[in-house]
Amino acid sequence: MSMTDQPLRADRDPAGLTLWVTGGAGFIGSNFIHRHIAAHSETRFIVVDCLTYAGNPANLAGVDDLPNFAFRRLDIGDAAAVDAAADEDRPDWIIHFAAESHVDRSIHGPAAFVRTNVVGTFNLLETARRLWGQAGGHFHHVSTDEVYGSLGDSGLFYETTPYDPSSPYSATKAASDHLVRAHHRTYGLPVTITNCSNNYGPRHYPEKLIPLMILNCLNRKPLPVYGQGLNVRDWLFVDDHCDAIWEVACRGRIGETYNIGGDCELRNIDVLHRLIRVVAEETNAAVSKLEDLITFVPDRPGHDLRYAMDFSKLHHELGWSPKETFESGLRKTVQWYLANPEWVADIQSGEYRNWVDRQYGGRVKP
Repeated sequence: MSMTDQPLRADRDPAGLTLWVTGGAGFIGSNFIHRHIAAHSETRFIVVDCLTYAGNPANLAGVDDLPNFAFRRLDIGDAAAVDAAADEDRPDWIIHFAAESHVDRSIHGPAAFVRTNVVGTFNLLETARRLWGQAGGHFHHVSTDEVYGSLGDSGLFYETTPYDPSSPYSATKAASDHLVRAHHRTYGLPVTITNCSNNYGPRHYPEKLIPLMILNCLNRKPLPVYGQGLNVRDWLFVDDHCDAIWEVACRGRIGETYNIGGDCELRNIDVLHRLIRVVAEETNAAVSKLEDLITFVPDRPGHDLRYAMDFSKLHHELGWSPKETFESGLRKTVQWYLANPEWVADIQSGEYRNWVDRQYGGRVKP
């Protein structure tokens, strides 16, 4: 059957099935669990996570006592361990979030990105192929817009845009995308792929732009901005992303890729100014005092200028569009960090502080 002959949707009911959610203690994976586990009580969700620096069991508080929740600590880079765990759990679907995802970390230490993003994805695919054979199953792979490289002042990324990754992170995600497609085309493994724009929202480890700036505003620390803050990103609230993933996993065409975007292009400096206004309103702080904290630092190597996604395929086939505006999503995000000081205090100890000092030390004053 050719692509044009395929139906625009192919319903798959997860009721009664067991889902592995890899990376489910991380930012997007944990929000996915919070978003869908209670509404699908007949589906068993097993979070599979190695609990590296960004995998936090506290992200699962409030859902980890549900009867259809389970947790398995597992390093997907260990093929034998993945096989053994899969034989025990017998997952019907794998929703694959697990990834090393920070560009700066990939520049300083790319080996971990190859192990998790490439080898780990390969291990999961091979396990799924062995486990399911020709009897079904479904593998959904969560990827990024960064595999496409950088856009100029105009244009959008489409599902057919050639890959042109700029960093070790995006290169390893591109490699994992290719492995997923190859397992579908060569072995008939039932897969779908989504490539998404920049996410923001609750439970976001504060090395990325928005959570880092929120916490630095609250602590009156410098707000480091690469270059002049002119890099443009397309922003999407994490709950909208999680809804899109669920739609594609349940109804997307097998073997297809779907772009997910927020239809919200903003320069980094404009994101920061909007964020400062929200933080000031929520904390009764002076906008001018927070803006004084903005500090421009040297740009990072290979910094892509602009990302923007065309998600018309996803909208046309599955009816998905983002529901949150940037303003409403940003306010929800700031309010979550204000309402969860214990989570913040825990994150800001140990490894987090070591990373911030290593990444920005010498560039900004304490």
